[in-house]
Amino acid sequence: MRPSQRGVEFSKGHGTQNDFVILPDPDGGLDLSAARVRALCDRQRGIGADGVLRVVRAGELGDPASAPADVDPDVWFMDYRNADGSVAEMCGNGVRVFARYLVESGLAEPGEIPVGTRAGLRPVRTHPDGGVSVGMGAAEVFGESTTTVGGTEFTGVAVDLGNPHLACVTGVDLDALDLTAAPPHDQELFPGGVNVEFVRPLDDGQVRMRVHERGVGETRSCGTGTVAATVAALRAAGRTTGTRVVHVPGGTVEVEVTSGGSTLTGPAVLVATGWLDQGWWDGL
Repeated sequence: MRPSQRGVEFSKGHGTQNDFVILPDPDGGLDLSAARVRALCDRQRGIGADGVLRVVRAGELGDPASAPADVDPDVWFMDYRNADGSVAEMCGNGVRVFARYLVESGLAEPGEIPVGTRAGLRPVRTHPDGGVSVGMGAAEVFGESTTTVGGTEFTGVAVDLGNPHLACVTGVDLDALDLTAAPPHDQELFPGGVNVEFVRPLDDGQVRMRVHERGVGETRSCGTGTVAATVAALRAAGRTTGTRVVHVPGGTVEVEVTSGGSTLTGPAVLVATGWLDQGWWDGL
């Protein structure tokens, strides 16, 4: 959707307090530069968010990267950008918020919705209670690595969910970790950077998690990160499949890992709609 005389339309939403600015752009007319993304996500000079979700048909995506070949051109595509303006492959919380927006704006019917992402097509189901389930695909474990926080070394599992993760199961007090700076990572294993999760198992199939997202910093939640955390927690328990309830600072989600894939279920909330000032947008 091209800017109108009223400005640029937007919505704001979050999934377990992982928050996003949503920009409807069906015909791919918005010039969404990295500078504009950074300004939108800035919590002092913009709306404030962990990322931007551009709502565009897959066939109208254009630069900076076209949709994967297996995504139908007519499918709604989640063009996700990190808060620093960089392009990201996938965002589990973002997909849930994206699907909720499609339903609430009349662009899709409730129930089963295919959503295109740079990690491929993701099947999504909206629920009457406001929850959304996302088929996250197979979680590929491709090694182990370490990171360090506050002088303590943590060993983690490298997990690919369309984007890279290092999920570290630990018994330390997660609240004591200083995640204001990005934990160091193996540049050879993660040449494009990595999301780092710290996971503490609890009783009755539950875990706690904190996460530092590449291109963002510590966030209240990370959807793909909760899947990586579940994979790591299951492996620590001697299993490769199962379900975990994952508690993040922003709320709670449920993750199921099977031999053929994974599913993430959690809330998706829309909190505001409005118009960006045209002069502000043009000045970026």
